[in-house]
Amino acid sequence: MTTITQVAQAMQTVLTEVADEVARRTGFVRRRSKLTGAKFCQTLVWGWLANPQASLEELAQTAALVGAPISPQAIDQRFSPTAAACLKQVLDETVKQVITATPAQLAILQRFNGVYLQDSSTVVLPDALSQVWLGCGGRAAMSTAALKLQVRIDMAGGRLSGPYLQAGRAHDRTADIQTAPLPSGALRLADLGYWSLAVLQAMDAAGVFWLSRLHLQTAVFDAAGQPLNLVTWLQAQTGSRIEVKVHLGVAHHLPARLLAVRLPQEMADLRRMRLKDEARRRGHMVSPARLKLADWNLFVTNVPVELLTLDEAVVVIRMRWQVELIFKLWKSHGHLDDWRSQKPWRILCEVYAKLIAVVLQHWVFLVGCWQYPNRSLFKAAQTVQKYAWHLAASLGYPAQLQQALAVIERCLAAGCRINKRKKAPHTYQRLLALTDGGLG
Repeated sequence: MTTITQVAQAMQTVLTEVADEVARRTGFVRRRSKLTGAKFCQTLVWGWLANPQASLEELAQTAALVGAPISPQAIDQRFSPTAAACLKQVLDETVKQVITATPAQLAILQRFNGVYLQDSSTVVLPDALSQVWLGCGGRAAMSTAALKLQVRIDMAGGRLSGPYLQAGRAHDRTADIQTAPLPSGALRLADLGYWSLAVLQAMDAAGVFWLSRLHLQTAVFDAAGQPLNLVTWLQAQTGSRIEVKVHLGVAHHLPARLLAVRLPQEMADLRRMRLKDEARRRGHMVSPARLKLADWNLFVTNVPVELLTLDEAVVVIRMRWQVELIFKLWKSHGHLDDWRSQKPWRILCEVYAKLIAVVLQHWVFLVGCWQYPNRSLFKAAQTVQKYAWHLAASLGYPAQLQQALAVIERCLAAGCRINKRKKAPHTYQRLLALTDGGLG
């Protein structure tokens, strides 16, 4: 468990020593200046944490607060390729810090040595930055420049790995985080963008558990080694929840449990409609088999039934959306993909600084509210935002910074809760309802 003292030390390290060292190494600072690498980073990080849509004038106020009075025009002139390189390297060092929380009080999570969610999100950039971060191009909604954020988060202890940066056009399966080791006994949940039988097989050999939707192009074999026609097999089932032992892949023959959950008719029909709409948009046809499989949610896992039943798995896999909520928080509240300028290098500097800010914000969550299953990260972010300048003013004084963090911790503990819902329970409510014997 990380303490307030450790969070304060980590903040001071990355925004002072690391920032100054990186500024010298990248050439952002070549001579003595009142706007050092540390002051520049602090100005942008705290300024945009306090107001993600801060103007140059507001950033100048933040600069004065951290002890580097400078004009708005002078700040604008500092946005350059070397400034972007400096901020990126500070971000790289920031994500190396290991910050964890008191585990959330959810019994289902305690069965595993961490429950890790893995996903990515893309920030579209101006075309002028395509030589830095190459985008997909080709589609109206995409740019020739885009930045992909790779993230892995442990929902038990809250540790955030990343965001690690990748070109927007790169596939998730090529990300370094895809093969980054996990502790034995951990459970990984990831989207189909990361589907790789080789990776799943390596995790299985390392004692790591996984739970995923089934990639429908994967060859499935029954326990006797015979090909399993999913359409025919599922049409023969009379129940709504089916489980069977299978092997995945012609070459890998990876042992797994196949979990099938029949959808209500209206949901299945809606899924088919969406499949057809997407196919029309891409100029393709949906196969009859794919339309028939739309009646089912299909999952595969190597977790033994003694550790995770089918009913429990159906609830646990819903957790995967929690990382999507984090990305949504960064973009909707932190305005990660929204800026006031049209200048490419200023935009890139803003993206890097805001990424540093949301990582520091997450550290505050970990010491303030992560242990509460019903936490609202959006409400918590609003609270951190209110105290951003307080943190900025206290950064150079360890005792004061710890006091400022303690104040925020008390505020987060006093509120920032999600209200319960009866008709459509939140994921945390469903997780709390699980007992060692199944759904309670």
